[in-house]
Amino acid sequence: MVRSGVTNNSWSVRPPCAAIFDAPDVGQELAALEAQAAAPDFWKRPEQAQDVLRRRRRLQADRDLSESLAQKTSDLQVLVDWAGQGEDVGDDLEAGLDGLDREVEAGETKKMLGGEHDDKNAILTIHPGAGGTESQDWAEMLARAYLRWAERREFKAEIIEWQPGDEAGIKAATLTVTGDFAYGLLLAEAGVHRLVRISPFDQAARRHTSFASAHVWPELPDDIDVEIEDKDLRIDTFRSSGAGGQHVNVTDSAVRITHLPTNIVVSCQNERSQHRNRDAAMKVLRARLYDLREREQQAKMAELGGTKKANAFGSQIRNYVLHPYQMVKDLRTQVETGNVDRVLDGDFDPFIKAYLMQKAAGDQPSG
Repeated sequence: MVRSGVTNNSWSVRPPCAAIFDAPDVGQELAALEAQAAAPDFWKRPEQAQDVLRRRRRLQADRDLSESLAQKTSDLQVLVDWAGQGEDVGDDLEAGLDGLDREVEAGETKKMLGGEHDDKNAILTIHPGAGGTESQDWAEMLARAYLRWAERREFKAEIIEWQPGDEAGIKAATLTVTGDFAYGLLLAEAGVHRLVRISPFDQAARRHTSFASAHVWPELPDDIDVEIEDKDLRIDTFRSSGAGGQHVNVTDSAVRITHLPTNIVVSCQNERSQHRNRDAAMKVLRARLYDLREREQQAKMAELGGTKKANAFGSQIRNYVLHPYQMVKDLRTQVETGNVDRVLDGDFDPFIKAYLMQKAAGDQPSG
């Protein structure tokens, strides 16, 4: 917290988290990248061009963050000086410190997101576990909580698949989340989520345990090579149920695509146009096939190296207890809170940050 830099004795504000944000001058590297981007033959190699632009954006973001923190620190120092002269600036100083804290925390989180696809948009799917209506209702609660999380972060979230349950809840949901580092952040949420509560569907008011799984993939740019042959696809059209979406389709515009070699099935029903639904479904299929290829390669490397890594994807990562007490606890980081309502209203950030910090420290989160 940057507050520790302000004391009644010294009346000074130290630069926030210098050890985290201090870095060699990026001006020279940015100038070199700008020169590359301005070259006439820059786009002759699209993949390298995208890498250059991605690196430039990241350096620009680091530079902007450094300048913003320096400006805020300078502004706070002025307020501290005025306070030392007897001026009543307590409210302004408190507000300034809160703003600086938030920006430092956001910067710390982004610094921990250095994976190849962490800065990309995300594709998030939610599926209920065994348990029928009870689990389907929990899956819908979880999906709506992630919609609220996206709203809290001012990300754009779009429902591309929403399959209603037989009585309540959902059988499946797929969302695209658009925003800076959406994939890197949501990847911390991949796994099985366990709910314990008094079931609203049980007339005897007994306690039930339900499960729902979250899967996350990066939304891939067009230049990522994922080979998909038409002969390997079965494409079906159907009429959308409309529940949970923006509208009820009046034609058979919803699309379901089955990739026959892997038996991966994706669908999209949010758009009125069958063509647009097909494009959206293909985007999800490309992401899932790319992820499958990457995981197969990692498994081969682990086998060659004589090690076997635990597959956290699909393992239980968090408990949500509503009865007999209220508690949400992450089993990987041990972070917990009694404010269940706030979490189910989309406040996953404390869990995400703790996971990223543990991962950055080199401790593989267990779950």
